[in-house]
Amino acid sequence: MEKFTEQLKNIANRILTMKDSITTEEATKTAIVMPFFQALGYDVFNPLEFCPEFTADVGIKKGEKVDYAILADGEPTILIECKSITEKLLKHDSQLFRYFGTTSSKFSILTNGLEYRFYTDLEETNKMDTTPFFSFNILELRDNQISEIAKFRKESFDVDNITSTASELKYLNALKSYLSEQLETPGEEFTKFLVNQIYEGTKTKNIIEKFTPIINKGIKQIFNEKVNDKLNAALKSTGDANVSVNLPEPPEENVESKDDDGGVITTPEELEAYSVVKVLLKGIISPDRIFYRDNKSYFNIIIDNSIRKWIIRVYFERSKNYIVLNDAPTDKERTTLEFQQPIDLVDFRDQIVKTVEPYLQ
Repeated sequence: MEKFTEQLKNIANRILTMKDSITTEEATKTAIVMPFFQALGYDVFNPLEFCPEFTADVGIKKGEKVDYAILADGEPTILIECKSITEKLLKHDSQLFRYFGTTSSKFSILTNGLEYRFYTDLEETNKMDTTPFFSFNILELRDNQISEIAKFRKESFDVDNITSTASELKYLNALKSYLSEQLETPGEEFTKFLVNQIYEGTKTKNIIEKFTPIINKGIKQIFNEKVNDKLNAALKSTGDANVSVNLPEPPEENVESKDDDGGVITTPEELEAYSVVKVLLKGIISPDRIFYRDNKSYFNIIIDNSIRKWIIRVYFERSKNYIVLNDAPTDKERTTLEFQQPIDLVDFRDQIVKTVEPYLQ
């Protein structure tokens, strides 16, 4: 799995370097889509396994072709329809929908090289669902998504196994998407539901409006508490049993401050990284001397609230997360360290401490 994960990351990095020069559907197929399926273990140059322009006759229309079909014993198992990287995927692709019902394929994939949408026939047999049971953006992959993608590798592909979990996956992803939206900006119906759980009086419009900021604040506090628990548990596992951390609840101007170029939003992940660094430097330098300053490109952790005394720049990017330490005079010489989650910065304690040493005078 580790090798497969690395392959997907390499594809994502490759896309970032060339996506501006890819302008057509054919270029998208060759430069992005084919390498992806090659990483899944398919021989993309063998038409008996990975067939381009697969014929899928639809009713009286003959010669209809789908961009690719993955074959097993001469029969299609997965249909693949490609769009250009410059195109947005429509909510439902009628072309792929037509093809699905005319073949023995159980799965179909719609992609523009960045986003991949996986469909099957959960709602009606032999009729492609209008919504995918699984989707992802290859530039924003999560660990749980990688494990789902791995099920489509040639060596482990099992129709029955994937079908048995497709329904749960579809509704789990729909639930996560809904909750993510509500936790970010609670909607009226969601707010009403929560008010019903905590308030016994009549739920007038004024009452709902009164509770809206309370619910919003409560959700953010729950998030902070969960992050604090995770940080403290991780620190105790490293032997720092006497150290505890409390994630700061940022002032409004830090959460969403404006500059001449637009908005700068300080994310929970950036604040978590800031908290981890403060804990790692406990006993080395006074916490009162450690500040942060955010901008569009990266998140600065600084000493004495002076940008000239920056010690760490934190980058959260689509393909990877990393920090740059101010331990050398030029960018080329400075140390760059990759991490998955902010808590992983614990592993770099020695390098971070060494970086702050010049400011201990």
